[in-house]
Amino acid sequence: MEQDECILSDQVRTNGGTTTATFSAAGQLRWDDHRLDIEKQVLGFSVDGLKIKFRAVAEAEAGICCCTSKSALIRKTFTLELLSSDSLRIWTEKLQDYLDSLGRPRRLFIFVNPYGGKKSASKIFQNDVKPLLDDASVEYTVQETKHQLHAKEVVQTLDLAKFDGIVCVSGDGILVEVLNGLLIREDWEKAIRIPLGAVPAGTGNGMAKSLLDSHGEPCAASNAALFIIRGHKCSLDIATISQGETRFFSMLMLAWGLVADIDIESEKYRWMGSARLDFYGLQRIFGLRRYNGNIIFVPASGYESYGEPLDLEKNIIIDDESAIKSADGLARDPAYGYQGPNVDIKSLNWRMIDGPFVSVWLHNVPWGAEDTKAAPDAEFSDGCLDLIMIKETPKLPLLKLMTELNSGGHVKSPYVSYLKVKAFILQPGPRTDDPTKSGIIDVDGEVLARGSGAYKCEEDTLMRYDRLLIRVDQGLATLFTPH
Repeated sequence: MEQDECILSDQVRTNGGTTTATFSAAGQLRWDDHRLDIEKQVLGFSVDGLKIKFRAVAEAEAGICCCTSKSALIRKTFTLELLSSDSLRIWTEKLQDYLDSLGRPRRLFIFVNPYGGKKSASKIFQNDVKPLLDDASVEYTVQETKHQLHAKEVVQTLDLAKFDGIVCVSGDGILVEVLNGLLIREDWEKAIRIPLGAVPAGTGNGMAKSLLDSHGEPCAASNAALFIIRGHKCSLDIATISQGETRFFSMLMLAWGLVADIDIESEKYRWMGSARLDFYGLQRIFGLRRYNGNIIFVPASGYESYGEPLDLEKNIIIDDESAIKSADGLARDPAYGYQGPNVDIKSLNWRMIDGPFVSVWLHNVPWGAEDTKAAPDAEFSDGCLDLIMIKETPKLPLLKLMTELNSGGHVKSPYVSYLKVKAFILQPGPRTDDPTKSGIIDVDGEVLARGSGAYKCEEDTLMRYDRLLIRVDQGLATLFTPH
């Protein structure tokens, strides 16, 4: 085939001997029993005299890393010495042309969150990310986040023309801040096209895990850095959560009920580390809460049997429809920034399910955390959110299905409804056992709203514990992806 055609073949010196090296149009470099795939393995190269030094990555020997199904990455240098300056010039030109054709990022803006997770992000950047970027000759600007919403503030005024991507060495929180900062810019339509990268260095790492696992890669910082360097990209759906004129842009998930309570209320046991979630989860299962309220949704094709049809003539599903009914372009909020996707509310096939509920969980990507495969069928850009809902369940089956979260097996439980929705309205209510106490709405790991009597209900939140509208904009954002 033409793409495998050999475009260079020369005698070279290596390991004290002389041999033939070839470079094909498909990017395969071969000599003796060595073969390097330039796109997948070679980060960059340098010239020293007549020598070309290839900086590459390879999988370590099996058994070095026992915590993942694939081996860890190690850096290697391979040296080939050309026999003449003319040959050297031709080889370096062809190699550089091939690397340039791959569309790899040359300049990155990198956020490092030194406070997240185990407070190891700075060390992870220095040990696992920086060496690979240096090997690939990627220029980068590093910004350590100093406080909550710092990343959001920075990207609002960042000169994006200077960079080919924004990378977050952190958990999911900084990535979400960056997304929200980009979408409130006046030039949001251009800003949101910049690719975003996730290097796992936080508590949850749901986005990094989802990206890497989707291609069979271990959720490790070096693997994440490698796929960012390679420069492959994919689209990502973004959910706009609205309450009146207040908006929040989500890329991961929304939880209300059991999952939100465990995620947020377990903070009181943060000294226990990640074990706090299991410990408090048991408390919540055996002291199970149910919440009144209802959900209204537009089912994706194939899921129309869930819920009951909603008569829009008899139900006002949005208090201020004029604020979001923008299909005709006449009712736009005058403020700049992204206003959410155009949706003609009354033209959609809305259906409703009444509570009480144990848990309502919306997911945009498969993994909510490295050990939580919340929505095994979720896709990055299908225009849908995956709804995982539990209305009623005995405690022992609930305990069993919660133990299957790490494999996604929980969705097979007869007590779980799992469907895809194109738009969603949450109308949260109080607990069934105590109407004076309400719940928590958790979006992307942060509290969006708290009801009266909820954990830390005295603290301010972006939205009220009241009706929320969630709309999906298919493929709005761009991510660096492994392949």
